[in-house]
Amino acid sequence: MAAAPYSPSVASAPDIDRAEDALSRVQELQARIRGMQATKLESPALPTSAAMAAVLPSGALRQGSAYSVDGSLTLAMALLAGPSASGAWCGVVGVPDFGAEAAARFGVDLERLVLVPDPGEHWLTATAALVDVLTVVVLRPPTRASDTDVARLGARLRQRGAALVVLGPWPQAEARLSISSSSWTGLGDGHGHLGAREATVTAIGRLGYDRPRSVRLWLPDGRQQFSTVELQDAAPLLQAVTA
Repeated sequence: MAAAPYSPSVASAPDIDRAEDALSRVQELQARIRGMQATKLESPALPTSAAMAAVLPSGALRQGSAYSVDGSLTLAMALLAGPSASGAWCGVVGVPDFGAEAAARFGVDLERLVLVPDPGEHWLTATAALVDVLTVVVLRPPTRASDTDVARLGARLRQRGAALVVLGPWPQAEARLSISSSSWTGLGDGHGHLGAREATVTAIGRLGYDRPRSVRLWLPDGRQQFSTVELQDAAPLLQAVTA
């Protein structure tokens, strides 16, 4: 018995329409993702110290972005130091124990620093007001912000081109920075004084970055400056080569 001739199936018009509609949606989503990525990559960078540039996933503080710092006020000051030393106005909200003298030693210009130590329940309003006029704002929220408030403040950051450094967790942060280990130098056997702090700082970027980044930093070094341990160790060698 002869085999029946092969007859290819023919897609109906509704099937073709559904396929074309699905393809169009996929292409639209791809275009939106590319647009979001381009916007993120093109967001201007703020002046950032070399030490912090070595840690941050994008190599700098970015305008319109928020950053989360796990507990370390010194690390927040390190993020402030670069923009402040370059002439930017900065602010600190909800941090009554912020050490102005220590910040000044680290390079923060106190003449361009606005402090709101205890805004109480109006902390979000105070932060939004400072974001409107300052370049970098450090915030310690007393309570968890709602998703709506986070979205509104994020939109304000992007509109004004400011950066937010939050002491504690913050949804949709560009990166989360933490100190995984640290040790002090300068102390002997019952004598001496604290001279420098060596710390391992780890940054975990939001979705899209490959892996966490860990860098050994001086927070601060013996000159009360922030620097990478590798650069500090290489300084005597560089001086010998250039002498």
